[in-house]
Amino acid sequence: MAAAIPGTHTDLFKKIAFANLATINTDGTPQVTPVWIDWDGKNLLVNTAQGRVKDRNLRKNPKVAISIMDPDNPYRYLAIQGRVVNVTTNGADAHIDRMSKKYMDKDSYPFRTPTEVRVLYTIEPEKVHSMG
Repeated sequence: MAAAIPGTHTDLFKKIAFANLATINTDGTPQVTPVWIDWDGKNLLVNTAQGRVKDRNLRKNPKVAISIMDPDNPYRYLAIQGRVVNVTTNGADAHIDRMSKKYMDKDSYPFRTPTEVRVLYTIEPEKVHSMG
């Protein structure tokens, strides 16, 4: 069942706030990666390159946990448990460029490689905890 992001914390998606994305490795151990985070008003969006650890993990197990800390007040945060509900390469290049503008003030993602395939993950929040 979907859970809503509280209105008191939606501003975190407008700030340059990094998220920590937890996935599960194939051996069952947790793996955490800092990521740029986006929100479409309902679901979280995470962009990565095909073949990276988080990409492989998310394809095998759609369950995730995400924490987003307010860069202006580290005691204010969101903690989200959810699951991947969509995986696509459509629009992923344009999305990473938008995230690059937000997080780096660069019009184009500067770390793209010629063979890289970008993947956009849509994550539905199932449990949400907010503090601060």
